[in-house]
Amino acid sequence: MPDAYIYDAIRTPRGKGKPDGSLHEVTALRLSAGVLDALRERNDLPADAIEDVIWGNVAQVGEQGGCLARSAVLASSLDQSVPGLSINRFCASGMEAVNLAANQLRGGAGEAYIAGGVEMMGRVPMGSDGGAIAVDPSLAMETYFVPQGIGADLLATKFGITRDEADAFAVQSQKRAKKAWDEGRFASAVVPVRDQNGLTILGHDEYMRPQTDMQALGALEPSFRAMGEVMPGFDKVALLRYPEFERIEHIHHAGNSSGIVDGSAGILLGTKEFGERHGLKPRARIRATAKVGSDPTIMLTGPMPATEKILRESGMGIGDIDLFEINEAFASVALSYIRSFDLDEETVNVNGGAIAMGHPLGATGAIIIGTLLDELERQGKGVGLATLCVASGMGAATIIERI
Repeated sequence: MPDAYIYDAIRTPRGKGKPDGSLHEVTALRLSAGVLDALRERNDLPADAIEDVIWGNVAQVGEQGGCLARSAVLASSLDQSVPGLSINRFCASGMEAVNLAANQLRGGAGEAYIAGGVEMMGRVPMGSDGGAIAVDPSLAMETYFVPQGIGADLLATKFGITRDEADAFAVQSQKRAKKAWDEGRFASAVVPVRDQNGLTILGHDEYMRPQTDMQALGALEPSFRAMGEVMPGFDKVALLRYPEFERIEHIHHAGNSSGIVDGSAGILLGTKEFGERHGLKPRARIRATAKVGSDPTIMLTGPMPATEKILRESGMGIGDIDLFEINEAFASVALSYIRSFDLDEETVNVNGGAIAMGHPLGATGAIIIGTLLDELERQGKGVGLATLCVASGMGAATIIERI
């Protein structure tokens, strides 16, 4: 079976997903095409060298609908012979795009792929594409549906994570992200977004709030208490599914949850022969991939069974992993993961995460794989694991090995 190698990994800066965000006037099509062009130009590839573009995006409606992947190819400098595939595994869409491309390569289907994703959350709001699990009573009642924020607070309750612990983790994420930017750790991966005149629209992650401290976070009201305790009373639904708890502790707010942002990321994957043909040196090998389903009510526990599965199937143990990237959808997701595997926090999200820099849904999975690779190279470490929780109860994971 051929190996699947990572040859390059890039991302755009993440802009605030609001009308005053720097990327608000940029479409998902334009941002995606820019990433495709940058990967082609950085690696001096012929326009027809790619077998397929696999692109994750979650809200596949309006300007992000209609197989955005194919539209992005046509808007880029890639040849029209390159097809495109849009996929949606919610928050893991960008990772699933990479994993799917890797497994296609390992199965002999072509020599090179570009995989990644995009989400313009300021232009196409989260949830604008609807969802049967939330709006169809027959399914919502059967699955004890609650919004994701209630699931995050339920997760915190289950693992005994306090408000102070969540806030401290958020402050740490902000500090680590600032240090990473100050030390230029993202310099080789971040491709500035420019206008038609070549002027920079955005060259840095603008959601960051490095001045954040425990006092500032302590003044914020829990974001999901009202919907849980008052109207429409989702706490009661969650407690029907988890009767062992007397009540749900509402600890999450905007400061210890992932930021709503715009952004895109892409990864160039190929076989050994592809690299040799185009004079490219592989940076890492995709060692294993995994995806799982998990309980849809608490919904955010997926990284744990996904990690157990990927380690089991690859014949590895948790001690074989040098560095971890887990998406900071909420502080409780990362903290419960760290506790479950008794991890050293100095090996987890060492450059901060989505609490500090934001979570562009369809792109984040590819972003954290690229960040993990950069950090493995910076520290001279060998093996890293990236993982995400996924809405409606799923999880995904990828193990990469630095070359």
